[in-house]
Amino acid sequence: MAQKKLFRFAEIRNFTNVKEYPENMPGQWHTFFNNNNPLTLELACGRGEYTIGLAQMHADQNFLGVDIKGNRMYIGAKHALAADLRNAGFLRTQIEMIGDYFAPGEVSEIWITFPDPQLRTSTAKRRLTHPRFLRLYQQILKPGGRVHLKTDSPQLYKFTLLIAEMYGLQLHEQTDDVYAAAHAAELDLKTHYENLDIAGSRRIHYLCFSLPSSIPDLDEQLQEQLKQTENQNLLANAGPGS
Repeated sequence: MAQKKLFRFAEIRNFTNVKEYPENMPGQWHTFFNNNNPLTLELACGRGEYTIGLAQMHADQNFLGVDIKGNRMYIGAKHALAADLRNAGFLRTQIEMIGDYFAPGEVSEIWITFPDPQLRTSTAKRRLTHPRFLRLYQQILKPGGRVHLKTDSPQLYKFTLLIAEMYGLQLHEQTDDVYAAAHAAELDLKTHYENLDIAGSRRIHYLCFSLPSSIPDLDEQLQEQLKQTENQNLLANAGPGS
């Protein structure tokens, strides 16, 4: 397995549709795609199923999968090359660094597909819909640009609804059961992790929202509320006489 990863890491460096920690890229992604079409990011893209699927659905738009795990990214990048998907690309970097790679307003939309929900309250700041990440997205999204969250985690779904209420996000669409009713064709795309149903929820949750012009600094209040909810849940699960 280690040799396989090393092979992939070496080969992906030569892929024309992959950038690894690139320099001088803000405002220059049109040169990477060789057009001026709108740019959409898939964050925590893993194998890039959404990057590829969206690129196949929308030939007049560009799609860029972002992840740090090159071993997984290799699968999607190789697929895109084989299919000659010139509007699909990949950026290998930490999501915390995306502000270094895009100019203000350069990104039209963001998809967050089955990210690690970071279920512990102590790791809530790592959730990709936490305000610390929303502030990063605000730096690069065009005004009114939409963020899409698709997850099998009811906890992450509810957390993001809380964020929407506290921080004034504009909700455009929300459902705690995507496949129970009519939905956009984009939501039929499935990732490797969706098929695994790691959360065991048997439901796929979806939110679409846009960010306010300024995101208030309520992070301490948020963390305190999360701790209170966690303590309440612990007491409720303990039961009488414990």
